[in-house]
Parts: sequence; structure tokens; C-alpha cells
Amino acid sequence: MWRILNVFAVLGLMASAVYAYTVKYETILFAEQIIKVKHQIVFEQDKIDRLRADWAFLTRPERIQVLSEKNLGLHQLSLDQIVQVADLPQRPPKVDDIGRKLDDLGLSEPTNTPRAGKPGSAPTPSSGH
Repeated sequence: MWRILNVFAVLGLMASAVYAYTVKYETILFAEQIIKVKHQIVFEQDKIDRLRADWAFLTRPERIQVLSEKNLGLHQLSLDQIVQVADLPQRPPKVDDIGRKLDDLGLSEPTNTPRAGKPGSAPTPSSGH
């Protein structure tokens, strides 16, 4: 009887040792995966910083000025180019067919709507009188 209990005790001890080692190695595996992800995060942050530096380099005003002069033929604004709004040429107002018909009928002019409180005007239903 004691031998069977000793065998079960040894088997239980071996099973618990195997379980402890599996937990230990799973923990080590997860720790390594966490470290890999942290390194990937640092790599991606460095990549973002490099892209921001490239963007800052590419969008420098003096670089864009040189490119615009070279490729677009643009020149700097001079003071004689600045004008007042009144100096701009007047465009004729755009009127479509419906607007022309309304003008012909005289419906484009403002109407005389009676106001509440003026002498000689009828009260409106919204005034509450």
C-alpha cells in the first residue's frame, strides 16, 4: 500500500514539475513576444519621425519657392499688382431665363409687407392681438 502511495506521490510531483516548467516557458515566450512588439513600436515611431523630417524638408518655403520659379514661371508679388476692389472690372450680373421673366413681371422688386404695430396696418396672426 505504501508503495502505491509513493508511486502516486512521485507521479504527482513529476506532473507538477512539468506543469511548472510549461508555465515558466510560456511566460518566457510571452515576455519575448512583448519585447518584439516593443521593438516594433520603437521602429515604427522612428519611421514616423523620419517621415516627418522628410516632410519638413520637402515643404520648406525656400525649396518650394525655387521649384515654383523653375517649373511654374511664377514671380513674387509686387506692390503695383495690388489693387482696390473698386478698380477691378465690373462683371454683368448673371440672370437666367427665370430671373428675366420675373423681372418682366415685376416680381423681383421688394414687396411692402405690413408690420405689426405700425399705424394703418392690420395685425398679423403671429402678433397675438
